[in-house]
This record gives sequence, C-alpha cells and structure tokens, in this order.
Amino acid sequence: MKKILLSGLLLLSLTTYAQQPKSKLMAYEGKAQGTYYIIKYLSADTTNIQHSIDSIFNVIDESLSLYLPGSAINRFNNSGEIEMDEHMKIVVEKALFANRATKGLFDITVEPLVYLWGFGVHKPTFKGIPPKDSINYALAHTGSRYLKITGNKLVTTKKNVRIDCNGIAQGYTVDVLGRYLGQLGIENYLVDVGGELCAKGYNVQHKTWSIGIERPSPGDTTYEPIQGLVRLPDKGIATSGNYRRFFDQGKTRFAHTINPQTGIALHNNIISVTVIAADCFTADAFDNPLILMGVKKGIQFVEQHPEYGLAAMYIYKDGDGLIKEAFSNNFKQYMEE
Repeated sequence: MKKILLSGLLLLSLTTYAQQPKSKLMAYEGKAQGTYYIIKYLSADTTNIQHSIDSIFNVIDESLSLYLPGSAINRFNNSGEIEMDEHMKIVVEKALFANRATKGLFDITVEPLVYLWGFGVHKPTFKGIPPKDSINYALAHTGSRYLKITGNKLVTTKKNVRIDCNGIAQGYTVDVLGRYLGQLGIENYLVDVGGELCAKGYNVQHKTWSIGIERPSPGDTTYEPIQGLVRLPDKGIATSGNYRRFFDQGKTRFAHTINPQTGIALHNNIISVTVIAADCFTADAFDNPLILMGVKKGIQFVEQHPEYGLAAMYIYKDGDGLIKEAFSNNFKQYMEE
C-alpha cells in the first residue's frame, strides 16, 4: 500500500512539474545614462517590460542627471536647496555615509572640480591641467560638511557648493532595476548598466551568473588584457579606472576620478580597481575612494573594515612598468580559474 501511495505521489509530482511553464531567457538592452544597459533574466512570463525599464531610467534621470536641465540635482545646484525626492534622498544619504567611511575621499561636492578638469557636463574654457588658483577656489567650495539634510530637505551652508552624484547614481540605478525584477517575482537575473552590475540566482545553465573582467597577461607592459571570469552569487560589482575618461599631458595620464582633498585628477599607477559588495550601490560608492587610496592602503582598508562587506581587485603598474594585479583576501573566491 505504501509503495502504491508513493508511486502515486511521484506521478503527481512529475505531472505537476511537467505542467509548469518553462522559464525562458529574456534580454533587454539599449542606451541610458550616457552608457549602455543589458538586462537578462529567467522567467516563464514573456511579457515585454521595456516600457517599465525606460520609466525607471527616466525617473532616476529626472532626479539625478546633470545632463537634464530640469532635474532635481540641477535645481539644487542652481538654488542651494531642494525638497528631495525618494531617489535623491537615498543617494545623497549613501554618499554622506561613504564620505564618512572613507574620511572624505568620496565626496559628491566635487562638481566644480570635475568641471575644471574637463570631465563635467560643460567643457571648461581651457584644456589640460587647470590653473592652481582655479583649483584652490573649487576646493574652497568642496566638502560634504557644507551639506545639511533636514527631513527631506537638502541645503548648502555655503554659497556655490554644487553636487555631482555620477560616481554613485549608476550603481543605485542597477539595484533599483534589480529590485523591480524581484517585485515581478523574478528570482534569477543579471543587470548591467555601463559595467556596473548586480546579479541574483542562476543563469540558463543553472550556474551562478558570471561576468567577464579584463586581467593582465603575464609580463604585460602595454595592458593587452586577457579575459577572466568572476562569479556573482547575489552580489553587486563596480569598476573604476583610468581607461574610460582621461587626457594625457606630457607623460602623465589624468583620469576622471578627482581627489576631493587635493583637487587633483587621478594620475597614479593604478589602471583599475574592481569592487564586489552585497549590492552594486555599495560597490559603486567605494570604487573611486579605493583607487585614490592606492593598492596597499586600499587593500588594508577593505580588510580592516569587514563591516562594509567589500572585496577588491587592483590592476596596476609596478616600478618596472609591468602590469600586475593584487587582491584583498576575500576576492579570489569569486574568480574562475
């Protein structure tokens, strides 16, 4: 009797499984926030969600885009105060947290410095290294200590302080898109906005989602990278480097990451730093400060602050010009050999 009952239950289970709709790989890609996006997920529901994806980008742009004249961030920069919407408040509060955590190496009030170095929305009137007096003037108006939040209201306590959230907003957008997919009941997805990513669950091969990263070839001096793979088990990842936006003056390359304490654009020996965290928002908040810290201090920071849940990989040039890589102790667990 037991065998008959078990056989019946097994048959019912197999029949139920066979009747379940099969998940399909869905993919959307396009342009947004000045870059590309790719969204992949597994779902039995093949309803087109392109309109919703576009709406999410549009709403965040209306809040945080420096390229949109009427955005909330531009209204704040023009007036010095604003009643923040939900997106702006979350991003600004996270930025202030990262500012405290990195002792000022992450600072959204770098907008005047970003403009001076030619990496802002509007190009400056000159090219190359800005004059020292211009840098000093911008530095005098840089510092998160000049920002004050009361309820939903953000104000500056010093005139001409302006903010730029581009160093963190993209990671936030990635997580917002991921949460939207979760609200649809989607448990397996990968979201990529301009190289900042978050992943959850499994891909179509029922393996943890993997992404490609560039790694140096042995003995490389020109940085002709080979492809490596990183597994993302319900994590976010962000990369900062000197290969996206930069200019060369003499033998020095100046990248778009600005040190808010010195006012100088990044020009060290680091090619890139890749950061893995519990979410892309956090990874994006720490990648710029870690590249400014340098390899040794950056890895020390990651390992001395486990409360932030960070893992980091650096690609850099050593004293002989060889391109090498260095990892925090917990990064290699995500790499495929």
